[in-house]
Formats: sequence, C-alpha cells, structure tokens
Amino acid sequence: MYDLQKGYEVAKEFYAQYGIDVDKAIEIADKTPISMHCWQGDDVNGLELKEGGLSGGIQTTGNYMGKARNGEELRADIKKAMEFIPGELKVNVHASYMEADTFVDRDAIEPKHFDKWVDFAVENNIGLDFNPTYFAHPLSDNGTLSAADEKVRKFWIQHGIKCREIGEYFYKKTGKVCVINHWTPDGDKEFPVDTIGPRLRLKDSYDQIFEATKNVEGVMDGIESKVFGIGLESYTVGSHEFCMGYVMKSNKDHIIMTLDTGHYHPTEVVSAKLGAVYAFSDNVLLHVSRPVRWDSDHVVSFDDETRAIMDELVRLDKVDKTYIATDFFDAAINRISAWAIGMRNTRKALLAALLQPVEQMKKLEADGDVSARLAFKEEFKAAPFALVWDYYCAKSNKGVGLEWLEEVRKYEKEVLAKRV
Repeated sequence: MYDLQKGYEVAKEFYAQYGIDVDKAIEIADKTPISMHCWQGDDVNGLELKEGGLSGGIQTTGNYMGKARNGEELRADIKKAMEFIPGELKVNVHASYMEADTFVDRDAIEPKHFDKWVDFAVENNIGLDFNPTYFAHPLSDNGTLSAADEKVRKFWIQHGIKCREIGEYFYKKTGKVCVINHWTPDGDKEFPVDTIGPRLRLKDSYDQIFEATKNVEGVMDGIESKVFGIGLESYTVGSHEFCMGYVMKSNKDHIIMTLDTGHYHPTEVVSAKLGAVYAFSDNVLLHVSRPVRWDSDHVVSFDDETRAIMDELVRLDKVDKTYIATDFFDAAINRISAWAIGMRNTRKALLAALLQPVEQMKKLEADGDVSARLAFKEEFKAAPFALVWDYYCAKSNKGVGLEWLEEVRKYEKEVLAKRV
C-alpha cells in the first residue's frame, strides 16, 4: 500500500489551488446518510410465512451461493457488509421482511413484527426506512391501490396505513426520520381503453392512506413512478406524470417525489430531472441503481450517470435535502460484495462531486465564459480524487482499495458456503 497520508497531502495541495476544502468535503460526504436496502441479501424473497415468488414486474437473476434464509442471517450479512461501507448508514426494509411466529397478512402487520429490525438499528446506531410491499401477493395480480375490486383496494389501503404507523414507530425508536417509499406495480400488458379510471382510484387510495395517518410523525413519504414492468409493458398506472402531479398537488411537506434511476426510458436520466423537481419541491427521495437496457437493478457503478446525479445535487446545494437510498438486487455475484461495491460507489460519487469548484464554475457561467466552464468541468474529471477517497476509507477503517474483498471471500468460505 502506498503512503496514504502523503497521497492525501498531495491531493489537498491540488484542490487548494481552486479553494476547495478537502476536509470539509469529507465531513459532508461522511455525515450524509445513505440507506442500504435489505433485499439485496436474499434476492427480494422476504421473511413472510408464505409460498410463492416475485411478481409485479420484478425479477432477480442468478443463483450465487449463500443467500440469507432468515432474518438472523440477513442481518448478519448486512452487518458484515457495513464493515466495508464508510459514512452514516440507514437500513431500508420492505414490509415483506416482517417476522412473526404465525402468518400475518399485510393488512394486519404491526410494529411488533419488526422489533428485530428495530433492535438491530438501535444496537448499530442507524436509522430505518420502510416500504409497503404492494407486490408478490395473491391480491396483487389485478392491481393493488388502483384495483377495480373495492375489497382488494381496501386491503392495500389498509396495508399502506399500517406501513405509515410502522414508520412512525421506527422514528420513535431510532430518533431518525423514517422515509417510506410507495411504489405500486399496477399496470397492463396491453394499452387499456380506460386510462384515467385506475389513476383516479390510485389517487383516492393515496388520499385515504394519508388522511387516515395525518397525525403520524417523523415520516417522509416518497411517491415512486415507473415506465413499465415485466408483463405490464404498455401501461403503468403510477407513471411519472401521475406521481409528479400527485406530489405537487398534495401540498404536503412529507409527500415527495421518488426518482429511481432505473424507472425511466433509457434515453432519460435522473440527473436531468433533479433541477426541475427541486424548483417545486423541498425534498427528493433518490433510489440509486444501474439500469442496463431496462430497470434491471444492477449494482451501482461509479459511472457517468451516478456521478452526474451527485454533481447535480452538489451544484443545486441539495445534498442535505435529498434522501439517498440504494436499490439493486444481483444474485449472480456474492451478495455482500454487491452491497459493498454499490454502497461504496454511491458515496464515492458524492465525495467526488463535493471536490469540485462549483462556485467558480457558477461564476464563470454567470459571466458568460462558457468556454472556461467547460474547461473546468473536463479538468476535474482527472483530478486526484482517488487519493482523497483512499484516505477517507482508511480513516473510517472501512478498507482501502480492494482490501475488503479478501474479508468477504473469507466470510463466504466460513459462513455463506455452509448455507444449503
């Protein structure tokens, strides 16, 4: 390993030329919470006492050894992955990860069914985020919150109500705001004749959920859109236009847009949407994944779009207004490696964005010097950022470079390989 301190001093000297405070950038990157999704560890199977697999346009691929088979194993794997992820963390839990001794349907879930997650969060001094699970259920085959069958719709409305109450429970137990993400897979394989009816029912369902829980505290609610799902290719009830319209019309501070990097047409990018959304909203929930051709939820890469998203958040001065969460599930590789790689890349992109002369570039732009603006942008693509990242990881004791990989291999051999 090279001299990390010397490398850091060299980087500081470089950035100082442009008035960039490297220590402050590290401090901001470190204290920005990133929510780590639990479903990477078990291929989105969940912990309910039920039979059946995924549905609702969701698909996980691969069959790598050692996926978690119960809550204890899943939390142990999360804790192992956390050893290699610097910075403040939260854990993001789906309602399907409830733990009960006997079957409890989703309209009857209670805070006590998540006490093991709460104990884990308190023990590790992290927050918890939450998600209603409006998919992979016998009553989700013909719509959930937009279902024409009123009995089915009422079931899912009750599920949403219960989830907001559980979110408040998480907040009170951890002392950290619980961000709840609402996404429904409702749609149609063919383009329907009636496109507004399901959307009016979805709107009414959200209205009922939020009205019934209007006294809930410590909860933020993201409304997530999607362009399509498998088997639902032609029509999505909760489209981007619907979700944006609902959020903006609601006029409630706790209801915000969720922007998922895989939920748009391949020619659209979330980085280009942030400025428009923030013109009308104070907060955004960001789901970071990596789409390949479609919403395939590959492990987050340190790629152009991930960096562009973080660049935009820094340039908008909205880092502290954005709830950042990861959302991917890769069963083709070691699942702990997937967590570590994706989470590290997310924070790495944030730190890289913080190490840019944003105010100088804004001034150049305001002065009309667009040539210099472009020159600055390009110059900082090759800045000695890696030296700062390595120093930060060493300071956080989270593994420099690929040091963490050998520990994951050891855990695979000693723990994961024994799961059958």
